[in-house]
Amino acid sequence: MKILHTADWHLGQTFFEYDRRAEHLCFLSWLQEQVEVHGVDVLLIAGDVFDSPNPSAESQKMYYRFLRDITIQKPDLQIIIIAGNHDSAARLEAPNPLLENLNITVRGVVKRTEEGEIDFDNLIIPLRKGGCCLAVPYLRQGDYPDSESYSQGVQKMYETLFEHARERCNPLIAMGHLQATGAEIAENDRSERTVIGGLECVSPDSFSKEIAYTALGHLHRGQRVSGRETVRYSGSPLPMSFAEKNNRQGVVLTTITDVVTVERLEFDAPVKLLSIPKEALPLEEVLDEIALLPEGEITETSPYIEIKLLKTEPEPSLKYQIEKALESKSVRLARIASVIPMQEATATTITYEELQTINPIDMAVDIFKRKYGGDDMPDKMKTLLQSVIEEIER
Repeated sequence: MKILHTADWHLGQTFFEYDRRAEHLCFLSWLQEQVEVHGVDVLLIAGDVFDSPNPSAESQKMYYRFLRDITIQKPDLQIIIIAGNHDSAARLEAPNPLLENLNITVRGVVKRTEEGEIDFDNLIIPLRKGGCCLAVPYLRQGDYPDSESYSQGVQKMYETLFEHARERCNPLIAMGHLQATGAEIAENDRSERTVIGGLECVSPDSFSKEIAYTALGHLHRGQRVSGRETVRYSGSPLPMSFAEKNNRQGVVLTTITDVVTVERLEFDAPVKLLSIPKEALPLEEVLDEIALLPEGEITETSPYIEIKLLKTEPEPSLKYQIEKALESKSVRLARIASVIPMQEATATTITYEELQTINPIDMAVDIFKRKYGGDDMPDKMKTLLQSVIEEIER
């Protein structure tokens, strides 16, 4: 049995207001080709199909057209899809009566029995070539068995599912959309880590070593989890932010015979992400770096560019100067990341009792002055901050 694992498509995403439809179509075409070339039996899509719970009509057309085309091309292909945190679970599941006729199963909602118990059987999907898939969507509060914490609840969910399926299914495949302990997140990238926020990461021990392969979504960097070859994130097919520009995009091909072999298939994303300079520099030096960029027309495959600017003083025309310098270059300006040098502060040791006497507003004003070169915090900002502090204290 050959299984292809992909996740985190984020269809409908705009990259700093640039439409990425052409990039996603390129990936979907490549994915369809891989299914055919490698003789794939099962396609697993581990969440975040869409970038928004309310995807545009165009994004939904792209998604359903892909499902139609790939099932026409390969009628015996089985497709299993779970909802991610970006997806609307109910919306994703709604077409199930039609999709099941195409051998496509979607799981977004954790259903309950009439007695109020979790319907574990609904999350165990029989595989046409033998075995079962534990198709667990992104779990929200109340979706998992009663536990002291989120991570314990998720672990208990997988352990209970495994016990329900182990006697009747071999091999067992698992799916999930979560953040696992030991997985790497792109440096300085908020798009991944803020989704779970203060909730704990999920231990890879949640997935029994008797499970042949665990297909995860949510983190955008393709990787093994805690060194386990058969517990993997496929990663996103496109970089979602400049923090992900060095990620290697692709999918995971798993072959199950007497042994399990795992292979990564790399996808060459059609549009590259550039950051210049490597470290923030003053405007004059940034303009010198821009001058070295290749000349040419802007096309659908022109790179997105991030300009790192060291802002030492107010300069109203800096955006105009940068845009003017880029006019003849074959790149698309995505963002200007301005860095304001922090003023050096004198380190002072204070006791806990002394800390309690400091007015939070005074502390905020002091930080504001050090960050913005001695300028005082605007009165409107002080008023807003004070209202927040009072609300918290109430």
